[in-house]
Amino acid sequence: MAKYLLHIFAVAVIVISLFACEDEGYMNSPDAQLRFSVDTITFDTIFTTIGSTTRRFTVQNPYEEDVLISHIRLGGGNQSNFRLNINGVVGNEIYDVEVPGKDSIFIFVEVTVDPTGQNLPMVVQDSIEFSTNSNLQDIKLIAYGQDFVLVKGENIETTTWTADKPYLVYDYAYVDSLSTLTIEAGARIHFHKGAGLYVRGQVIADGTVEQPIQFLSDRLEDSYKNVPDQWNSIILFSGSHNNLFNHVVIKNANIGLQVGTIEHEGYASVQLSNSKIENMAYAGLFALKSKIYAYNDVIANCGYYAAALLIGGEYEFYHTTIANYWGNYGSSVRSTSSLVLSNVLVVESADGSKTSYNGDLVEATFANSIIYGNINKEVELGDNGESLFNFKFDHCIMQIPDTTNVSNKDHYNQVWLGTEYDPEFVDPYDEYIYELDSLSPAIDLGSDEIAKDFATDILNKSRLSDNAPDLGAYEYISKDDEE
Repeated sequence: MAKYLLHIFAVAVIVISLFACEDEGYMNSPDAQLRFSVDTITFDTIFTTIGSTTRRFTVQNPYEEDVLISHIRLGGGNQSNFRLNINGVVGNEIYDVEVPGKDSIFIFVEVTVDPTGQNLPMVVQDSIEFSTNSNLQDIKLIAYGQDFVLVKGENIETTTWTADKPYLVYDYAYVDSLSTLTIEAGARIHFHKGAGLYVRGQVIADGTVEQPIQFLSDRLEDSYKNVPDQWNSIILFSGSHNNLFNHVVIKNANIGLQVGTIEHEGYASVQLSNSKIENMAYAGLFALKSKIYAYNDVIANCGYYAAALLIGGEYEFYHTTIANYWGNYGSSVRSTSSLVLSNVLVVESADGSKTSYNGDLVEATFANSIIYGNINKEVELGDNGESLFNFKFDHCIMQIPDTTNVSNKDHYNQVWLGTEYDPEFVDPYDEYIYELDSLSPAIDLGSDEIAKDFATDILNKSRLSDNAPDLGAYEYISKDDEE
């Protein structure tokens, strides 16, 4: 008898415990409504198969009592393109999730868009379903994806990249010495983290005003649009000649365009025209003992140098805007000049030893140009005293101390210094617009003789239809003149 009583007592304890849990446990009203920090999660354009950034939202319990969510799941189940992490538990379906009274949980969402072979953006949709006391609620999920041509660690033979689909470079794309990569107007080249385009042969990237060629990262979310160091660089090895970058945009890398390499014989050469190089962690244009012919270019917003022209070389820049207002992407303040001209480069090895590389600076001409930024000295000259060191600034606004001696006409002809010659860009800090404001002192300050060879600006506007050409890549055209 005692044995049966013991069993009855045990069952009674279990039953009482269950009712006790229910009494002091979860809200059981069928009208219970969870609250969400958002009603829709949207992923901007992403690349197929690569994934996305993680989005998160909160699920809130607005009641004093605890709430038990009996079921959370993706509507598409395991076939869904989306993936969930529910309060630290990875999975697309989970049961019995407790939310304490007046508290909340986090849900993290990622997405991968599978390729379909289509050229147009794709839309992928799903929902996250919540069941609480038989009450159903959901959060909508929307992702916009884009198919692409994948280039992963490839040696590129002579070929053409078209504007039909964007290209995604993983690791690297390497153009060998006997090959030419032609890139059509309107093409978009995207690079994954750490990837780059490396050229021993030749690149012909010839865009137009209406269809520029873009070299960007593979993160297309709006929050990444001006973030530097998302990919490595475009590098033209010494020995690579007759390269052309016309109407191109290079953004958000470590080094935008490197021309020449120390460890290889000879030099590299390139024409850079009607182009923008912006938001680089280290340098926009990094040249070593090479040749650059450039006009109508904007080089802006770089962590160390906008343009570093080292170990000599031959450089011509006309109607160029160098504008460096770096400061939005780190706690350290930039202390390096935006433009560096030098016939020497000293490299320190890991063991502390130093190697000095020297070369003749045959020519470094900046004409009808602007070199400006947010530190007092935006031009640095490095002369080893032995090699040639020829440079000239001709009709330029320069951000250098107004005490600088610019009387030597071999080096300075019509240069303007000081804060009164701030070029007054439209918005160099937030929107990164380096066009001239209507009050800019750079308006009509250029040389007609220089401008005659560059009759239109970076936007194909005439330089020769008003009083005089403006300095920099952009010609200011008043609204009255446009009409």
